[in-house]
Amino acid sequence: MLSNSIDQEIKSAMLAKDQAKLRGLRAIKAAFLLAKTEKGASTDIDEETEIKLLQKLVKQRKESADIYKSQGREDLFNIEQEEISVIEQYLPAQLSRDEIKVIIENIIQEMGGATQKEMGKVMGAANKALAGKADGKLIAEIVKSLLS
Repeated sequence: MLSNSIDQEIKSAMLAKDQAKLRGLRAIKAAFLLAKTEKGASTDIDEETEIKLLQKLVKQRKESADIYKSQGREDLFNIEQEEISVIEQYLPAQLSRDEIKVIIENIIQEMGGATQKEMGKVMGAANKALAGKADGKLIAEIVKSLLS
């Protein structure tokens, strides 16, 4: 499980006095602990849930970074960027825009050609096929462009 390796990484970051890595790892650990307690029991969370949590953490930091950038707060922007780079190390490799487009085109072909009305069905299948490998916003953008 990823949560076990995170604990080891936190210890290493503390010894190395790597504050950026330590902040990112602590955020991951906090998210995992919160998810475990939300389910009621102290059971481990599965890999799919871990990936969703990591994606959520990255998304939150990107949104914060955009706000800080627009307000001219480079110091806070840089902190968010550092944490994003730490968290992304634990995510599966993200697909390129072209790779995503090919997968979505295949999904549309399997459905026998979809129209704008069937966007929800296509999105559902695409999100399932690309879980953890692509950003939801990008998937929606590509589906919309292919169906229009």
